[in-house]
Amino acid sequence: MSESTLAVMDSGEANRRILSKDEYRADFRRVEAASLKRRTSLASGEGKRIFARCFYTFQAGMYFVSTLGRTKLPRESIEQIEQAVRAKLEVAAKEVDKVIDSAELLLKQNSIEVIATYDTVPLEIEIGITSALGRRYFELIHKLDQAMPLIQTLEIEEVINEKAAEHQRSNCKRIVLSLSSTVRNFSSGVRRRMNEEDAKRVDGGDRSQARASSEGAASDLPAYADGAEEPRINLSPAEPTPTPTPTPTPTVASDTLAEVVRAA
Repeated sequence: MSESTLAVMDSGEANRRILSKDEYRADFRRVEAASLKRRTSLASGEGKRIFARCFYTFQAGMYFVSTLGRTKLPRESIEQIEQAVRAKLEVAAKEVDKVIDSAELLLKQNSIEVIATYDTVPLEIEIGITSALGRRYFELIHKLDQAMPLIQTLEIEEVINEKAAEHQRSNCKRIVLSLSSTVRNFSSGVRRRMNEEDAKRVDGGDRSQARASSEGAASDLPAYADGAEEPRINLSPAEPTPTPTPTPTPTVASDTLAEVVRAA
């Protein structure tokens, strides 16, 4: 950190603290699109934190919707989402522009020419913009960063009180943060619909396989020639077969047997 006579000033530690937070890290591994390289120029703490928290999350969500969503969902559904996000970006940009214009008007009316500046090091890093909507969101974050020192100047000069200044800051942050939340919700909805489509395909495949199995089982049955009658199986109990009556063997008396022996 650099030192002056009366204070130890920031030399980049604030930026490193912001960028090192794991909760700000977006999963960009599935984004395969080319990107247009730009450099950030953010001075306010609000602009830096919103950029670190939301920019890549916004881009990853829009990539999932616009690129991956088109592989399984109707094109019309994806275009409706893109149009909704574009419309929200336009409204958000106009609202932040109103804050900037109102602040500049108050500064002019009160003959204030010097604007408050930040003693921390600006956040200047190279980033990649993967879509037109991502570029608009990048510009919106920089508009917010532009509004913050104007509001701070009005508060310092007591043109507006602390409550009004905090209201303006909160309003600007809410506008920018809501865009990231909107895209995250759209991305979750597209993911859910894609999973439903996959489930339908799996169910359809199971039913086709079941039909094929039943047809295969039917083909294993014996086939009969045209006009031939299928043999019938008699399930009624069979009639008992009569048992033949045995012929009685003639009985020879013992006296007769003795006579036969003597004659022999």
